Amino acid sequence: MESRKERSGSLGVAGQELSSGAPGLMLRREIGLWSAVSLIAGCMIGSGIFMSPQGVLVYMGSPGASLVVWALCGLVAMLGALCYAELSALVPESGGEYAYILRTFGSLPAFLVIYIFTLVGRPATIAAISLSFAEYALAPFYPGCPSLPQAVVKSVAASCILLLMLVNIWSSRLATMLMNVCTVAKVFSLLIIVVGGAVVLVQGHGRTEFLLSAFHNTTQQAGRIGMAFYQGLWSFDGWNSINYMMEELKNPKNLVWALMIAIPLVTSLYVLVNISYLLVLSPSEILSSDATAVRWGNQILGSWAWLVPLAVALSTFGSVNGVFLGGSRVCYAAAREGHMVPTFIPVVMLLASLYLVLAPIIDNPQMEFLYVFLFLLSGFLVYFLFIYFQCQPKCLQMATFHLQLLLEVAPTTKNH
Repeated sequence: MESRKERSGSLGVAGQELSSGAPGLMLRREIGLWSAVSLIAGCMIGSGIFMSPQGVLVYMGSPGASLVVWALCGLVAMLGALCYAELSALVPESGGEYAYILRTFGSLPAFLVIYIFTLVGRPATIAAISLSFAEYALAPFYPGCPSLPQAVVKSVAASCILLLMLVNIWSSRLATMLMNVCTVAKVFSLLIIVVGGAVVLVQGHGRTEFLLSAFHNTTQQAGRIGMAFYQGLWSFDGWNSINYMMEELKNPKNLVWALMIAIPLVTSLYVLVNISYLLVLSPSEILSSDATAVRWGNQILGSWAWLVPLAVALSTFGSVNGVFLGGSRVCYAAAREGHMVPTFIPVVMLLASLYLVLAPIIDNPQMEFLYVFLFLLSGFLVYFLFIYFQCQPKCLQMATFHLQLLLEVAPTTKNH
């Protein structure tokens, strides 16, 4: 019995609740404070800080101003996260923005959110990050090659997706432990860069001249400053990942504490890492590099420079796992509300939508924005078809029941 509970991930049945007449199916509360901190920090720290943190510097024009923007982006992210956390007190459910929109604006807007989230948002995110993982995981095996074999890259990316899918299906506890390990590896990698910069500074080899003209050429244009903040805030994306898993927090009050620990930690690391880059590389070298940390590693780490691609691979691997963790909870929350339709409907609609979107764009590429809008509107049609097919024939009900038994999938309380 215990092994079946563990294999079912975070779903469990409590005997006392069954005997008292309360709902018997719920998400296990297994995430403590430090696991929550690890999840938030792990989702925020991606490959960007290792590979291309120069976006802020490009728009601000000076190293000093870029460091100020990095720090202010952390402050803005913290304020936004605390505002967002207040919603969890009003709607203490898993699902993040889906649950909040559902309770505030109703069923149709929430369905449109999960429609785009399931068909486009999460799959595209997982595919993109997995490809990045594959490129940096394979880089040490192809030294000096300007481009890697795409078949190999895609095979490794697909293997990454399948492996993490199996981990998250088998046990949410295992997925959380994996997230903790990857987060520790990310933080340790960033600390290596910070310490390396400090050693260079102590030895007197650092490029301290940037301190003398730290704010020279700082832009005064409001539009460029806004774009700099946009670039910086993108690197803080992921602070809302724990909101997807609210029902699994051992103590929901730990949400605020987790945010107040994780975001300042990540902000400090981002600022210190950028200072380390500036101590080793000139601003022009940073701006011209597509892999800033790799270039930094080649100058500082020497024969140990291979640690940088490894760090990026671990970082992206953990990010994909974070997407699986959060995304699966959103789908669970949507299914609990009855927004995940019989399987044949999304299959048919997906094929139809792909044709309706891709065919006109290929024929007339100038009209792509119009057809993206039409794809969004198709969500209305799927929603009303779903309402129509709510009363399933008995044969479909039996098929669903046997598939649940075969795949060890438990129905949610509202559908039980």
